[in-house]
Amino acid sequence: MYIWQNGRLVKKEEAAISPFDHGFLYGVGLFETFRVYDGHSLLLGDHLARLNAGLEILEIDRKISLEEAEAAVDMLLRANGYTDAYIRFNVSAGMGEIGLRFEPYDSPEVIVFSKPLPPAGSMQEKFGKILSLPRNTPEGKERLKSHHYLNNLLAWRELRDFPGAEGIFLTKEGFVAEGIVSNVFWAKGGILYTPSMETGILNGITRQFVKELAFRSGIEVCEGVYTAEELLEAEEVFFTNSIQEIVACPQIGNTCFNGKNGKLASFLHSRYAAGRKLYRSKSEIGTEDF
Repeated sequence: MYIWQNGRLVKKEEAAISPFDHGFLYGVGLFETFRVYDGHSLLLGDHLARLNAGLEILEIDRKISLEEAEAAVDMLLRANGYTDAYIRFNVSAGMGEIGLRFEPYDSPEVIVFSKPLPPAGSMQEKFGKILSLPRNTPEGKERLKSHHYLNNLLAWRELRDFPGAEGIFLTKEGFVAEGIVSNVFWAKGGILYTPSMETGILNGITRQFVKELAFRSGIEVCEGVYTAEELLEAEEVFFTNSIQEIVACPQIGNTCFNGKNGKLASFLHSRYAAGRKLYRSKSEIGTEDF
């Protein structure tokens, strides 16, 4: 299998970075994961916009254009023989001396990984589990999709006895935040709810896309600060991320929901599926699509 590293294809066994890379030493780096459907990178423009904004915050002197990203993905897919795939776009700060630095990073490492996926199908289900470990607060003013993933890893280990479940973080104050690898939505009375950014969550690209699909469909979306009790009063619950799309949740603890039979989840998944091979950005969604 090949990876794409700094503009060239490299066999995964031969790929290497320096032990002085500050992405390795201090976690100074960002990544984006997205899905390719029959060669089309869904919402790639939105993923790159978030990535480039984060690189500017971290003072990593690199900007990745849509043309460069599409060329890298195409080269990687052809080399590995994939048409439907998981893609991880990774930018690490690059080499530096041991110790924190004031200066911007001017020689980052850009690596693109891929692995094959089966063609997308119907909506899947995952049970939910409210985690005992609280969601950590963002390292800066907002949460970046960064290499700082220890909070997620420790939470993931809480699910050892719950294979196939998704963990749901609460903030230290006890408010619903997000999943370990997802954002959380729920519905009650025809209204869609999701935690607001003030809870410190990652503003997921699929989260934004689903909100836009709901808005275009005339579905009311409320963002706020909600307790776990309010979540458990929902009629339906679902998770979103760029690889798994919209995943229905049939049960959290002893509380059951509509799962795949949920009206809003089913409708939004159908709209999502219709756009899999269409959009580079949520801004391309037109009124004629609805």
